[in-house]
Amino acid sequence: MPYSGTLITVLTGAIWGAVSMIVCGVTLTLVTGEIAIPQVGAAALAGIASALVVVLGGGLGRIVRSMLISAAVMFVVLMAITFAAPFSLPLERASLFQAVALLAFLGSVSFANAACLKGTTLGAMTRYDREVVYIRVFKGLGFVLFTIMVALPFYVMVMTSLKSQQSLLGNPLDLSIDLSQGIAPLFRSYVELFTKYNFGTYLTVSAVVSVATVLLTLLFSVPGAYAVSRLRFPGRSMLSRSILLIYMVPAIVLVIPLYAVFSQLGLRNSLIGLLIVYPATTIPVALYMLQGYFRGLPAELEEAGLMDGLTRMGVILKITLPLSLPALASVSLYVFMIAWNEFLFAFMFLDDPDIFTLSRGVVALNSSEVPRQHLMAGAVIATVPVLAIFLWFERFLVQGLTAGSVKG
Repeated sequence: MPYSGTLITVLTGAIWGAVSMIVCGVTLTLVTGEIAIPQVGAAALAGIASALVVVLGGGLGRIVRSMLISAAVMFVVLMAITFAAPFSLPLERASLFQAVALLAFLGSVSFANAACLKGTTLGAMTRYDREVVYIRVFKGLGFVLFTIMVALPFYVMVMTSLKSQQSLLGNPLDLSIDLSQGIAPLFRSYVELFTKYNFGTYLTVSAVVSVATVLLTLLFSVPGAYAVSRLRFPGRSMLSRSILLIYMVPAIVLVIPLYAVFSQLGLRNSLIGLLIVYPATTIPVALYMLQGYFRGLPAELEEAGLMDGLTRMGVILKITLPLSLPALASVSLYVFMIAWNEFLFAFMFLDDPDIFTLSRGVVALNSSEVPRQHLMAGAVIATVPVLAIFLWFERFLVQGLTAGSVKG
């Protein structure tokens, strides 16, 4: 196909122009409360102009210059076609936010075209070169889609928690924040959660249950994983391969018989019941993660410890565990997240509000008597702590998950 490069350039520019305009327009609406209608067609034409400039500019040493020129060309094309209203809003309405959205559009399209069309020409292209561009475009679209799926619900949740009941009733789609009222009214929902809805107790209960689940899981999974990875006994291979079989049974299938058994034993509506169920669901995955890491540790170090007079338990405590801190940290983080976010068993087993976990407490807010901003504030409180912990310990999680995956 003699003009495949030109066709690919046009399609890439049109895609990124349209996608970026939609994202910037929706974001502008959410931030300002103004109904912005993105000019998608004009943005696609501007994206095509940008792509052509980037391809004609070419050369790794001229990428920045070609991006700046493409942004300027896009600005001229877009403003001319839309009559200086790329978001269908007068310039005097939310002028600063419109300018920021326009700059974000120009920058994102220029960068996307430069990244996707690097090395592309307007003439004939080989199949390999075409597929490289396709992969770049689809990877970029996947990244944008994933970011929107993660960021948009979180943004709506946070902004709704900062709104007043009057503003939500007046315009539910307006997620802008009025800073003229001061800082204190913005956080009224959070204050009322702790003063009126006993949310401090929910946080404490969730923290206690999650930490206790981590400790119990490590208490049983560390010696179990060590035995599977180091000791020789009949059925070791079958046990090692069948550790995760419990996850073949859905939790909803187990909850009914567990509910009946716990009711007869007096364990329902108690934290002890949760501390039985939670470790039972987390120990298998902890065993699976730790045994792979233990197998990757040099056995000679443990043999040297045994020759020096250490018992097997001493070897585990003084040699194996100190060397396994990354794996222990990753397992602890993973188990903590499971226990913190677990809802089904807490919903079925707990009836007393004084021992509600955080997820159970958030669901209790989902009623007509509780304002919606309080429900969203509770969701933010439930999300932010575990998100912060995850981001802080992410390096341990990745290291622990990949440890023992490669032999040799």
